[in-house]
Amino acid sequence: MVAPMATDDVVVLCYHGVSVTWPAGTAVTPRHLHEHVAAFLHLGYRGATFAEALTAPAGHRTVVVTFDDALRSVLDCAFPILARLGVPATVFVPTRHALHGEPADWPGHESWVETEHRHELDCLRWTDLAQLASAGWEIASHTRSHPRLTTLDDAVLHDELAGSKADCENHLGHRCDSIAYPYSDFDDRVARAARNAGYLFGATVPRGPRAALPLQWPRVGAFRGEPASRILLRARARRSRPSPGVGVLLRARRAARVWRGGKRGETWSNTEEDVAQRGRR
Repeated sequence: MVAPMATDDVVVLCYHGVSVTWPAGTAVTPRHLHEHVAAFLHLGYRGATFAEALTAPAGHRTVVVTFDDALRSVLDCAFPILARLGVPATVFVPTRHALHGEPADWPGHESWVETEHRHELDCLRWTDLAQLASAGWEIASHTRSHPRLTTLDDAVLHDELAGSKADCENHLGHRCDSIAYPYSDFDDRVARAARNAGYLFGATVPRGPRAALPLQWPRVGAFRGEPASRILLRARARRSRPSPGVGVLLRARRAARVWRGGKRGETWSNTEEDVAQRGRR
């Protein structure tokens, strides 16, 4: 039986694209990615993949870096940064797009298709994902086609969940125990279907503090322009317990300065408008 660690011991970060030039709200710069992760390491956190963190014995302060959508920039930009920091990550891949590296042109990204940033939507292929897996990264499911899962009938929902799990396992030869719900759009029916499909862990990005359950695990979304201090403070604020003392917050701010130099049943989405209105809460 899987015994997840206490929320206080695990911080799970959610990223999408990594780019210097792409102005999407869900794309962070390489510098900010480095600063975010390094700040947690400076505070004594160790890096782990999503599944590792939720199955490890309690007692270690752990930061988990996750990437939704499996965009090309994860391998080209994020991988070298995290390798230098000695931190693995988890990539949640929409498995149909990994066949030929098809663009992530689903709702929320469609405005970039006809722009000079079109290449930022390219998804990693299975050979690319295998390279990350061989480096100790977890490759997990983001469904097959990135739909809003709560809108699907039971048969299509099962195909998106069980089918993407099978895709990951067949292409990579490893168990796939984790899923991230596209748009963080899930409810109790979706969580039950994920469990029935064989998943042990499910990742979401709630609006505020939520109890951490294996198939409804809260992450902290990271958005463009956010310094490490904001990520650290929001990670503290979103724990499912009262806010920490002033001393903890001051240590978080100091760490950020150091490294700046060197639903239950809830449904919402990560569109550009949503990011602008509430993503940084």
